[in-house]
Amino acid sequence: MFKSFEWKIAWRVVLLFAVLVATAWLLVNKQFIYVFLFCIAIIYLVVEFYKFHKKAYNELNQFVESVHYRDFSRSFDVKHAPVELKELRKGFNQINSTFKIISKEKETQYQYLQKILELVNTGILSYKMEDGTVVWMNDSLKKMLELPYLKTVQSLQKRDEILYQQISELKPGETRVGTAKLEKSSFKVLLSATAFMTDGEKFKLVAFQNVNEALDETESEAWQKLLNVMTHEIMNSIAPISSLANTLKQRLHESIGQLDNSNGNFDDLEIGIDTIKRRSEGLLKFAETYRNLNKITTPNLSKILVRDLFENLYQLMQPTLDKKQIELDIVLKDTDVLLEADVNLIEQVLINLLVNSIEAVKDKTEARIVLSAWYSPNNKVIIKIADNGCGIPPEVQEKIFIPFFSTKKSGSGIGLSLSKQIMMVHKGNIQLQSIEGQATSFTLHF
Repeated sequence: MFKSFEWKIAWRVVLLFAVLVATAWLLVNKQFIYVFLFCIAIIYLVVEFYKFHKKAYNELNQFVESVHYRDFSRSFDVKHAPVELKELRKGFNQINSTFKIISKEKETQYQYLQKILELVNTGILSYKMEDGTVVWMNDSLKKMLELPYLKTVQSLQKRDEILYQQISELKPGETRVGTAKLEKSSFKVLLSATAFMTDGEKFKLVAFQNVNEALDETESEAWQKLLNVMTHEIMNSIAPISSLANTLKQRLHESIGQLDNSNGNFDDLEIGIDTIKRRSEGLLKFAETYRNLNKITTPNLSKILVRDLFENLYQLMQPTLDKKQIELDIVLKDTDVLLEADVNLIEQVLINLLVNSIEAVKDKTEARIVLSAWYSPNNKVIIKIADNGCGIPPEVQEKIFIPFFSTKKSGSGIGLSLSKQIMMVHKGNIQLQSIEGQATSFTLHF
């Protein structure tokens, strides 16, 4: 196409040169009449040559304009074009078609990549390293952090200063576990960062992955292994002691005629043996109780209306609530909330939490417990038990789900551990929100 265009320019130049030479020859030979005619021919050729270039320039200008504005839908009319521009327009149309294909492929790839990034559960944030302007964040991150919009990464500081510091200090290629705080809860998040440069600007891309479930499962497995070893060792060690105490007491009664009990020696021995027996039996019962933590593996799932679950719980706990003058409010905006769970296990969780709430509000003049349930935006069931009790100190909140840990003198430290284990086998979780001296709430997410 360009060769054809070059030839058209070349023959015009040659023709003009030939006419100029002929005119010069005629002028030298004083053939002025012919010189005048050739001058007219020269003017015609120059004008025609200018028009030819002007047409080519206009065509090229339109083509460049379409490229500049990415208007690859533009088509140059070849059929009605002047003969000298047909090849040029045909070439422009071919280039436009190629650009259109490339642009379409690029747009398809961009849309495909964007859809993939929107579908993954990992939150992704990209921002300029120079001023912190957020270039892109996917829906997963918006849901994870409960942020509809983020203009700059610095604006995250007002919402969660600790997370902002963790992101700022995270170097490209580095991975670390951080903590993200929401309005009413917090969770562990795995942060990974990378950096790239385009158009002379540096960008930082940070990936957020919620690892609360993974950490909970790892922690649960570790506690289960410890409990297995511990209960096994306790039972193996205490069982012979309990048996031996029974034998000693029996032998003591058999030898009562041969012993002098004037100083109360017999009574002292009997009391000592009874104490050993009672404490060894208590330790065996203690070990057997904690063994229950490892027995929950697969829940027996069935569908139940949450209102029925609450009604059963109310009937069970009503005497205790009335006796202690505690008000229990049940809030169900949707009475048809349906839960698929192991009814016996979930009832045990709710009883544990309700007993804790009763303990927390016992010294309040207007003791109040609120039991509520609803569907989350993603159609998951949420159950919440809240009280206006004494609250839980921040240093204790991180320990309450640890087996054996209890703030009560008579507490076993098994209730909340068991509740967490039950929620985990239901593929859910339990979250705590508490303000010391004011209120506490436990939320069950199914």
